[in-house]
Formats: sequence, C-alpha cells, structure tokens
Amino acid sequence: MEIIEFARSPWGQDVPIHISFTLIWVCGIAGLAFLIGHAIYVKFMAKPEEFEATLPEAAAKVPAKIARHSLASRLFHWIMAAAMFALLFTAFLPKVGFPFAWVTYHWIAGLVLTASILFHLIHANFFLDPWAIWPDKTDIEDAKRRLLRARGEAAPAPRKFAKYPLENKMYHCIIVLTGLSVTLTGFFMMFRVSTPFFTRNPYLFGDMTWGWMYVLHGLAGVGLIALIMAHVYFAIRPEKFAMTKSMVFGSIDREHFLEHHDPKRWVVTESSK
Repeated sequence: MEIIEFARSPWGQDVPIHISFTLIWVCGIAGLAFLIGHAIYVKFMAKPEEFEATLPEAAAKVPAKIARHSLASRLFHWIMAAAMFALLFTAFLPKVGFPFAWVTYHWIAGLVLTASILFHLIHANFFLDPWAIWPDKTDIEDAKRRLLRARGEAAPAPRKFAKYPLENKMYHCIIVLTGLSVTLTGFFMMFRVSTPFFTRNPYLFGDMTWGWMYVLHGLAGVGLIALIMAHVYFAIRPEKFAMTKSMVFGSIDREHFLEHHDPKRWVVTESSK
C-alpha cells in the first residue's frame, strides 16, 4: 500500500497530491484494536496500583468539592470537540461512500476549531497555569518507578498525580502537535477554495509545497481518528468517568482527589460551588 499518492505535473515532476485514503481504515482499525487490547489488559492482567500515602494532615485540608475546570475551559473543550467531529465527518464520510457537498461545512468547522485554539492559547497562558499540563521531573521519575514495579523489581511506590496524570499530559502533547498540523495546513488550504474571508489564490505556493501540505493535512486528519477514539474510550471508562463529569460540572469530589492526586503537587486553593 502506498501511503502517499503522486501525480505527474506538466513539467514532468512527481508531485504528492494526498495520502492514500486506505489509511482511514488503517487508523480506525488500529484505534479499535488498541481499545480492545486495553480493555482486556485492564480486565484480566492489570494489578491495582499502589501509591505513596497521603499524609493525614494534608488530606484534612482538602474540601468536599475541588474545582478542576473553569466554565471557560469547559466551553472551549466542547466547542473544540464539536468542531473536530464536524471536520472528521465532512472530510472522511465522502471517502467511504457517503458523498455530499462537504467543502463549505469543512472550512467553517475549521475556522471554529482555529478560533477555539486561539482562545485556548490566550486563556491557558494568561489566566491558567500553562505548565500544569506538561510533564515534569516528578512525572518522569514516577514513570520509571511504575516500570520497575511492573517488571517485578524493587522500587518506591510512585507518588499520586498532580492535577493532570502523566498519560493526560502525553496525550495533550500528541494532540497539540496533530491539531496544530491540521489547523495550520488547513488555514492555507482555504486559499484554494472560495470563501468570504480570502481571495482565492491557488498560486500562493508551488505544486510541490501544496502537495506536501495536503499530505501533512491528511496524515494529521487520519491520525485524529485513532486519537479521538482513544479519548472517547477513556472518557467513558468507569475509573476515568469522574474526570469526564468534571468537564461537564467543573469539579471533582474529595474522595476521588485523595485517591488519585497529591495535595502537595496539586495545591487546592478553593472549593467549587
């Protein structure tokens, strides 16, 4: 299977034009295989994780409800999610046998996604702690401890998480790279279609540049199929559902906080009302 499809230009160049859309099925099947494999692992093989104990005096200071996501953060998340699903449906449904006039819906959803990302960049960097979602030294040390303990070797118990577990942080890194790739390439690709915002200019870049831009856009797009499948899967798992509820209602309860989070790493300053 060829991952990238090429065409011959009038000047005799082999120019990339887009990805092979067989990758839609590859990413979908890969995502499904991961979900099934993870579910089997959790059900039959995973052992209960042991954490470093939380000191009683620190636990006593934790309120009954802990604010996790502000209203602005929740609105951003759900608007971005709606735009992302609209982009995937309009991009790939015509490729799997459901043709319709999708271009206008696609670029409108792309603009909504771009606007939501710009809002999030400003909101996260100026009104939230921008470093809370990025892996730190403690995350790396605890990942090593988990690996050693999983191999049956002696190692201290890992500490409980800060506001975001390491797997959330790693997923965030991947989705940032993928999202920026699809957004930036999609923005320039709007110059190739008629919109109220730009004068159509298909000669903004040369054939080769346009070709690789379409390839990067396509690869990021099909990658999002598997990434979003994983995101939805973890969102509905029973042990993760408290975090999903917090993206709706904004808070988690004290019991969940003490079970999974370290009050020294995630300092709670106020309760949610």
